[in-house]
This record gives sequence, C-alpha cells and structure tokens, in this order.
Amino acid sequence: MDIDSHIVPTKYWHKLDDGRIQCDLCPRECQLRDGKRGVCFVRQNLDGMIKLTTYGRSSGFCIDPIEKKPLNHFYPGSSVLSFGTAGCNLCCKFCQNWDISKSREFDTLSASASPEELALTAARMGCKSIAFTYNDPVIFLEYAVDVAKACREHKIKTVAVTAGYIKPEPRVEFFKYIDAANVDLKGFTQNFYHKICSGHLSDVLDTLLYLHHETQVWFEITTLLIPGENDSSTELEQQCRWVHDNLGADVPLHFSAFHPDFHMLDKPKTPASTLLRARDIALQQGLNHVYTGNVFDVAGGSTYCPGCKKQVINRDWYELGEYHLNAEGKCTYCGTQLPGCFSGAPGHFGRNRIPISIG
Repeated sequence: MDIDSHIVPTKYWHKLDDGRIQCDLCPRECQLRDGKRGVCFVRQNLDGMIKLTTYGRSSGFCIDPIEKKPLNHFYPGSSVLSFGTAGCNLCCKFCQNWDISKSREFDTLSASASPEELALTAARMGCKSIAFTYNDPVIFLEYAVDVAKACREHKIKTVAVTAGYIKPEPRVEFFKYIDAANVDLKGFTQNFYHKICSGHLSDVLDTLLYLHHETQVWFEITTLLIPGENDSSTELEQQCRWVHDNLGADVPLHFSAFHPDFHMLDKPKTPASTLLRARDIALQQGLNHVYTGNVFDVAGGSTYCPGCKKQVINRDWYELGEYHLNAEGKCTYCGTQLPGCFSGAPGHFGRNRIPISIG
C-alpha cells in the first residue's frame, strides 16, 4: 500500500465555531486545529476533516492461541491472527503494551496489509479468527470494520480486544461487524479511571450494557488488578455484583496480574493470592465463569459446568487438557449448555506464538 492509501477520511466529527474540528469517535471529544492530532495519535485534522492516518498499517502480525486474548469460551483451542497499530485513546499509567499504544513513531508501524490480505492470510494459516489487539481497535475503526467485512466473506471471525471507550453512534457501526470481544474493565471507581486512565467509568459500563442488551457479540471481561489501586475486596464485590445484576451470571470474568511498567514502576507485581481472593469473591457473587491470568493456576484457568460443577475444560496456561463438552458446547456429564461459541472438537494450537509477515 502506498503512503496516501494509509490516510483515509472518517465521518465521526463536526466543525466548531472557532475553526477547530471536534472528533466524535470517543468520549474524549478532542478539539483539534488544522494539522493537530488527537490523544489517540492516529486521528488528525487534515484538509478540514478528521482523517485516520494509519489505515492498513500495523506494528506486526502474530498467530496466538485464542485463550491469550483472553477468550475462554470462543472456539477453545483455536488459533487467532493478532495485530495492532499504534496509539490509544486512554492514558493508563500502568499500560502493559505502552511501546505500541503510546508510540508516536511511525517506525512502529513497519508492517502493512490490506483487509483482503489479512482475511486470506488467516484462512491460509488455519486461523479461526482475527484479533484487533495490542492497542485499542476503536481508534482505527475504519480499518477494523473493513477487515471484519473481508473476514466475513472468507468465514473468518473477528475479535476486538478493547477498553470499550467509544461513543454510542460509532459503537453501533464498530460492533456490527465484530463476533467476539474482550472488554478491559480497568477498575470499578470513577476515581481510578480519572486518576490512572484519564477516562470515565460510566462510558465503559455503557458499552458493556450495549453489548449485552443490543448485540449478538460474545464478550468476556478482563480486569488487571493493581496492588493498592483497584484490588480492595469492597471494590471487587461491587464490580462483581454489578456484572452479575446487569450482564448476567454467565459472562466470563478474568482477573490478571499486574507487573510494574510504563509510568507505574512503584507498585509491586500482583501476588497470586490477590487473584485467588478476587476469584473467590466473584464466585460468591454468583458468577459462573471466573478466571485468573498471568499466573500459573490450573484451577483458575479451567472451565467448570454451572450445572454439575465438574471441570469441563482443563487448561495449563494456554494448553487444553481434558475436554468434556460436545460439539455444541454442552457438558457431557449433565447436558448443561455452556455459554459461548463452540463448533465441533476443540482446537489444539496450544501455547504457540508465531510471528508472521504479510505481503
């Protein structure tokens, strides 16, 4: 793709009386003078409109296990072609992918691929799906939507790993073409979102409610637990109760361990005991599928039948062991239907991570 093809017009913006343009993609509502970029870095005021400047560009391509996204109820054991771009519309001090999400260098985007090339590559490599990940796909909505459309033509699923920080109108267009999502619910207080992420909790909760009530998107939730910031039992109880009461008992919830990074180097890594406590709290609040991540915990990584309580998918990191679901995802012990997307036998991609080149 030539350089001009990486810069495309967008439609979620409007002009202000003072000559600036307001971007209407996400709740930040960046107001930009000519030539200025939004907080996300990839959307810019050019020629009197907001343009996406990274269409078709990527920080690299890799084939991962789907459980790494993490998605434990979306075609378990399958492989997913993963890629991201650069930039982000949140400013999380603890960002674990800051070299990509906070990059301001176009050298980060050394790879490129058209939507059709991505879909064909995923099909050729035997991937069940393509994931927009590493940075938030909301900010490259136009590229993500075109990739998702191409994927549907080739029977490839699409996955969004996102913080869910998007306004209602573009949210409809974005998720219309997405098959599954992992939504990063970063904490459960507005103070945390304001102080640590420069965002608003309510906008993320709105996205979760939208996904549950108005779409067929399969989604799971991840919360990275940071010692002393969002890991109190009170906050975890409130979060899990809200998930249960508003999204239902069957929404999978993942608690992952933090490690010091980016602008949060003064905090210790999350002890395994915190994740185990969080999982216990979630189960006590009535959630059926609660997982731990970034630690070795076979029990916390495995899936259990909500009917008979037996283990139906054993996981050792991303490696599947014993599997007791039929082709439709029903428990072979008691017949209970597990929530999620299942089709035939599970995949066996395992812990592999395969960097690839396209084009």
